[in-house]
Amino acid sequence: MNRPIVRLYGLVVVLFALLIAFTSRWTVFEASSLRQNALNRRTLLQQERIERGRVFAADGTVLARSVRGREGTYQRTYPTGSLFVQAIGYSYTDLSQTGLERYRNPALDGETSASNLQAILDQLQGKRRQGDEVSTTLNPAAQRTAVAALAEHRGAVVALDPRTGAVEVMASTPSFDPNLLRSYSAYERLTHDSYGMPLVNRALQYGYAPGSTFKIVTATAAIDTGQYTPRSLVSGRGGIVVSGVPLSNDNGESYGELTLTEGLVKSVNTVYAQVAEHVGKQTLARYMSRFGFDAKPRLDYPDEEMSASGEYLGGQRLISPTSRFVDVGRMGIGQDKLQVVPLQMAEVAAAVANHGRLMVPHLTKRIVDPEGRTVLQVAPRVQSVVMKPATAAALTGMMEAVVSEGTGTAAQIPGVRVAGKTGTAETQIGTAVNNVWFIAFAPAQSPSVAIAVTLQAVPGQGAAFAAPVARQVMETLLRSNG
Repeated sequence: MNRPIVRLYGLVVVLFALLIAFTSRWTVFEASSLRQNALNRRTLLQQERIERGRVFAADGTVLARSVRGREGTYQRTYPTGSLFVQAIGYSYTDLSQTGLERYRNPALDGETSASNLQAILDQLQGKRRQGDEVSTTLNPAAQRTAVAALAEHRGAVVALDPRTGAVEVMASTPSFDPNLLRSYSAYERLTHDSYGMPLVNRALQYGYAPGSTFKIVTATAAIDTGQYTPRSLVSGRGGIVVSGVPLSNDNGESYGELTLTEGLVKSVNTVYAQVAEHVGKQTLARYMSRFGFDAKPRLDYPDEEMSASGEYLGGQRLISPTSRFVDVGRMGIGQDKLQVVPLQMAEVAAAVANHGRLMVPHLTKRIVDPEGRTVLQVAPRVQSVVMKPATAAALTGMMEAVVSEGTGTAAQIPGVRVAGKTGTAETQIGTAVNNVWFIAFAPAQSPSVAIAVTLQAVPGQGAAFAAPVARQVMETLLRSNG
């Protein structure tokens, strides 16, 4: 065989191999990601012919179902309207998918129940594909309480079972009714609402300065490393210089030496700024990472619809809190450049509540196929060991004092020991308009609920606005949990 023919044969083989490689890439190796791509219109059109699986709340309430129309196509409906839209999302051919509808799309449209061969056989036999049913951990009674308590405010509530990571409440206001999105004009109106931004899930997206709730993170690093105890004394004098700039306490107050517990109870900025400076950036960064900061939440939810909590500069998250741009003293009191989502702060409370062990948060309880077989049962998993049990016990006592005698008294529940921390972040220097927070868990001696509440641009502090919301939701959950 002459040389030109050999070269030509080799070229044909190479081209054929490339053809196989690229074909396999889309049909085999990346088929799943292609199907889940929000821009893949073919998948969405196919779903109109599929009886998509239902989504349930923890008590069996139907949150999403598909209804068959006259032409044999199905349309998604949401019986609870706006109540759960931020967690469940929506699924429409014209608008794609969001939330749990998107994350669990393979199960809901029946992709995971049958092999490709079985799907072809069913199609040849005239059988319609049916999706799996997804049961969630969401609590309707507590969700209603959260939405009603947030009222007209822009804000969010996230509540977890700290023992398992189960998300029981995920509320964000203002909200919207996903059933109205069948009209594209309704969707456009929502996108143009730049003030209320109802399409934003405030529980998971963008974030706000956490204010003094972050002092729990600083206290964790200080106590767990052995550098401080709850009884360690620190000056609470106002005007102490932090990073070359004097730092004031709320209302210009000044104190003598305070214990770490007293500094938390009174929420004294200068105490915890000094602690943060002494602990240092490296140590604070390590504990922040254990809590889940500087990474998107490990929630069963679309990655693109969540934000990482951390230090931001010019709209971009800094790679690490050890950056030279970070003012560690002010970061230690929840100011500086921190932007934090409520789920992250609920995880801070949950880690303390669960004796220092942070569980992976999850919305899905189980997935059941059309034949009634459980194809997925979500089991509790440890995300990280944040602190020693002794540290968690010390922090619990400090946070109980905040609620019993400090800034968090509005979160008191008769007959229940509550551990919590208020937070207030100024949004307009020199005015009384703030972003306010409250994080907590209860019962303090055996926690079954951990919560974070934030309200945006309110004329007051976390103690007055956020703590009462947390109390109402915790009361509902404690009743529900027996």
